[in-house]
Formats: sequence, structure tokens, C-alpha cells
Amino acid sequence: MSNALQNNLAHETSPYLIQHAGNPVHWQPWGEEALALARTQNKPILLSVGYAACHWCHVMAHESFENPDIAAVMNELFINIKVDREERPDIDQIYMTALHALGEQGGWPLTMFLTPGGEPFWGGTYFPPESRYGRPGFVDVLRAIAKAYHTDFERVGRNREALLGVLNRIPQRGDRAFGADSLAQAISALAGITDPVDGGTKGAPKFPNASYLELLWRGGPGSEARKLMLLTLERICQGGIRDHVGGGFARYSVDERWLVPHFEKMLYDNAQLLELLALAWLETGRDLYRQAAIEVVEWLQREMMAGDGHAFAASLDADSEGHEGRFYVWKPHELIEILGMDDAEFVAHAFDIADGGNWEGQSIPNRLGKPDLEPALAIGWQDLRPRLIAERAKRVAPARDDKVLADWNGLAIAALARASVIFERRDWLTLARDAFRFVAESMADGARLGHSWREGRLLKPGLATDLAAMIRAALALYEGGAGPAYLNHALGWTQAIEHDYADAEGGGYFLTAADAAALVTRPRSTLDDAVPNANGIMADNLIRLAALTGEDRWLRRADEVLTALSPAMAGNVFGHASLLNALDLRLHGLEIVVVGTGQAADQLYRAALDQPFPGRIILRATSADELPAGHAVRSAGIDGHPAAFVCSGQRCSLPVRDEAGLSETIKAMRAEGG
Repeated sequence: MSNALQNNLAHETSPYLIQHAGNPVHWQPWGEEALALARTQNKPILLSVGYAACHWCHVMAHESFENPDIAAVMNELFINIKVDREERPDIDQIYMTALHALGEQGGWPLTMFLTPGGEPFWGGTYFPPESRYGRPGFVDVLRAIAKAYHTDFERVGRNREALLGVLNRIPQRGDRAFGADSLAQAISALAGITDPVDGGTKGAPKFPNASYLELLWRGGPGSEARKLMLLTLERICQGGIRDHVGGGFARYSVDERWLVPHFEKMLYDNAQLLELLALAWLETGRDLYRQAAIEVVEWLQREMMAGDGHAFAASLDADSEGHEGRFYVWKPHELIEILGMDDAEFVAHAFDIADGGNWEGQSIPNRLGKPDLEPALAIGWQDLRPRLIAERAKRVAPARDDKVLADWNGLAIAALARASVIFERRDWLTLARDAFRFVAESMADGARLGHSWREGRLLKPGLATDLAAMIRAALALYEGGAGPAYLNHALGWTQAIEHDYADAEGGGYFLTAADAAALVTRPRSTLDDAVPNANGIMADNLIRLAALTGEDRWLRRADEVLTALSPAMAGNVFGHASLLNALDLRLHGLEIVVVGTGQAADQLYRAALDQPFPGRIILRATSADELPAGHAVRSAGIDGHPAAFVCSGQRCSLPVRDEAGLSETIKAMRAEGG
């Protein structure tokens, strides 16, 4: 057993845990050894959960965990366990749920107090070292909690039992799925909470929640909901949350205008925003969205390649040189030194960089409320950007968390595959395929996947989100014409998730595998987080698989998930946007079947790919014989000439021979309700 009288994080793989390996706190990694120490010494557990790019995690670390006096109190009274929430989202989900049950809003760092059995009885988030801002001082909290644990057995027991009751509660299971009217009402409700001026949810802070924005998009062309989605994406692309110099987007904006970001950059945000940018460009043709998408991919290639250069790293920190955002802000004199007076004046005027700045005496580049740059100016800006990128690279860069997460990479792969089609960028498809190969090969765990890879070490078993996101990636590649091997991957992983993660009581999926190390409860949340929930991703996957394979069992399973979780969707529309997005595909999605070979078939296939991907499923075959047995098109009397068919349920259109005819048929089918 590890020595409890020392910090035992030095041999972990998580960059976040390694950051704390030099703390005077006797941190232990999560595991049976740490729990056994708590039982042996009859001490409560202090569980601290954070992640590498978390600003307030760093603040609490500097103020308290690096302080020898505070560390001494922690070591005397508790067994201290440090967890990377990105590496162990299952642990984070359990104890964040417990914190919410205590009436706290939640956030990171998450600070929870547990019994030696891992049962929560109290918690909070950030605590300052001394009392301030209405928050109790951390040392006072530590002494009070330790005293309560050893003397106030009744109160601790009541809290423990109440929280376990919440954690072990089986969600209400529905017996009737949402209909089209209920879906429309849900979209209308989300439109009602959207800021009509700046987009996003009303007030501050603002997060670029992609599942919510996609659901607004599903309101349809010309709808108020879609207008609000486009407004939100426009403001995000104009705001300081977008890195106008280096590309990509920060995690969220602390203000309601999208000006001041919390500067950390996460792979999952940028992956999901890439898909939305492709949709927005497809509808509007605005260069604002096309250029932002290009810059996201450039940033991925320049700063986020990991896994021996084949996959994507998790995140970039908000801080450098001990200051949040220092890497990203500018002053006018810096522009003059790099670009010369004339070009510096153009950039300063275009991106709101002025003496005095727009944030803490410096300027966050933005174009809030300004129209798109005129074409000639846009070309000039693209000529200047590389010089600013090169100069910025000389600064001390934010730390990078270079672990490879299967679920976040799955989201990025799917986004690259879909955007490569819309923007006609074959090089993006190559990026997607390389990352897919890395995850499928280097992160394989038998028929399943591991969750986190770094420096040749794989954390396993993986989570339902890992399989779900990689199935999504495989289907995006398959629909985009990358080959049948991807469909085989999707089928294999779907069988694995059904075997090891399905929740027979709740109807959806547990987060953890059946054979994973036991936790105080097996997490089964249906709520979206910053990434879509595994249940929402899988419902969409299953609907697509049913169309692509002709196997009705997958559609029945999708219906089971959507029906069982309908009470949860009704109770919290925002938190279940990914499930509602899948429901929209189920109710209104169209299958486009392209049959034949040669140029005419290629043109029909290209036209099918140009349809927005959330509402279409594409199946291509060289002949009707390649289609799944029983598919309606097999008996449609194909005459050997290339043709496309638009199908909804078991009903398919007459054969369509050209792109214009396909477009008109799709419009007609959608007008009929899909």
C-alpha cells in the first residue's frame, strides 16, 4: 500500500494531477488504496476535482494547496484525493450531482467531503484561504467538517443518507414518446430563454452550448428559433470568445456580450462549434462562418495535435505567466512594432485594440456589432494574421493538457468529416481519418475503447460517451464516403455499448461499464454537460444505423431510449437538448439513397451531402443489390441508370435523376412533414 504520508501523484499520467505532485498536501489518486487508508485511519476524505485548464482550480491550488500551513491541516484531518474530471468524468458526475442536491450551483474546483466508503456528506467549490466575499475560509471549513465527522454522527448520517438517496434514485421511465407538437414546444421554450440582442441564454456568463444551439437550428428555415441560433453564432464569431488571431474559441464568456472570455480552449467546444459553423455557412454563405471554421481547423493542426501527431489534445490553459489571458491580449504599440504604423492602425481599428484597452488595460480582439470585413480588407487581414501568430508564439504559451480523450476526439472527428464535405476540404477528411485510426487502434480495449491515453498509457475501461462519440464519428465518415470499414466499427461498438452499458431499469445507458471498478453508485445521468450526453448521441446513432443497415432492432432501441427518457426531457428541455435533437431526426429526418455509378451518380451523391447533416441520412450503393434486404428502394424498379430516392419511414419517392430534381423532392418531402 502507498505511503499516506507523502504526495503520491508523481506517477500519474494526467497533466492536471502531475501539476499537483509537488504540493505539500499528501494527495492520493482515486482508488481502493486511498479509500482503505481512510478506513484504516478513520479519517474523512477530502475529494478535490478539477482539470488542467480550470482558472479557479489554479487559484485554489496557489492559495491553499501550495501553502504548507494549510496543507498541514489537510494532512492531519483528512485523506486527500485529487481527481482530474476529464480523466474521470464518472467520479465528477457522481459528486457534482451530490453537490447540486445540497443546493449548490456547482463548478470547479469541486470540493467534496466523503466518508471512508466514498459516501458524500457535504461539499462546495472554491474556498478562499481566509473568509472573504461571503465565503468561509478553507481552514475553518476543514476544522468544522472534521469535527462534525467525528462528533456529530447524526447530522453527518442524515446528510449521507439523503445524498445517497438522490444518487441511487432510478429516474421515472416514460411510456410514451414526445410527438412533433411537444418537440415544437420545446424548441419554442428554448427560443424564449435566448437573448434577442446578443444570442445565447440571457444574462452572463454565456456558454456556447452546441446541443442547445443545434436544437434552435432545428426550428427550421425562417423560424424565430433558427434566427436566434444564427444571431448567437454571429455574435460568438464577432466576440472576444473567438481567438481572431490564432483561431478557435474559448470555453465561455464571462459577460453577456461575448467580449471577455474565460480564456481556456477546449477540444469539445471547438469540435461542436465547427459543425454549427458549417451549418450556418451552408444556409447563409457568409464568409464570417467559413473563415471561423477554417481557423478552428488551423488551430487544431497548429496547437492541438497529440497522440504522436495523429489525434487531438484535450485543452489549453487560460493562464500563462500566472495571469489569465496574457497570451491573447494586445496593446497598440505591440501592433506597431510587428506590423508598422499603417497596418497596425488597420488592425487596431478593425479589432477594437486601443490605448486603455477593453479589458484590464489591454485589448481583447473582437468585432462585436460590426459587419463582416469587406473582401479586400479580409484578404489584407489574412495576410497580416500569420505575422501576429508568429510574434505571439514568442510569448509564454498557456499549458497544454495533451491527453487524448476518446469521446472528445470522436466529436472532433465527426465535425471534421462533416465540415470537410460542406467546405470541400479533403485535407480535413484526412485529419479525421488519421485521428479515427489512432483512437480505434491505440485506445482499443477488446471490443470496447479506453477513455484517456497519454504517453502510451491507456485508462480503461472507457465510458459510454467514448463509444457513443466514436460511433458518431464512424457514421459521419461512412456517410461521407470514407468506406464500409467505418460502418463495421460503428456496429461493433454499438454491440459493445448495448452489452456493457445498457440500463435495463432506466431505459438508456449507464456512464460506466458493467465491469468497471465499483463506485458509491453507478452514474446514469441523462443530462447534457458541455458535451452531449451519451443517451442523446446514441439515440441519433441508432436511428442512423437502422437506416444504413436495414436492421429495425436499432430503430426499436432508439425508440426505447427516447420513450423511456421522455419524462426527463419534459422536465428539463435545455438539459436534454441532445436527446431532443435525436428525436427531431426520428420524426423529421430523411434518408437519401443514391444508387449507381459514374459521374451522374457522383453528382447526386454530392447534392445529397450538401443537405444539412442533422436532418439527413445518406446511403450510397452501386446497385440496388447492395442495399439492405427489405429496403423499399430494392423493389423500386431501378432501370440501371443512376438515381436518387428520398425516403421517410417505409415510404420512398420516385427515382430522381438530377440535382435539381433531388432538391425539389427533398423540399416536397419536408413540406409534408418528413
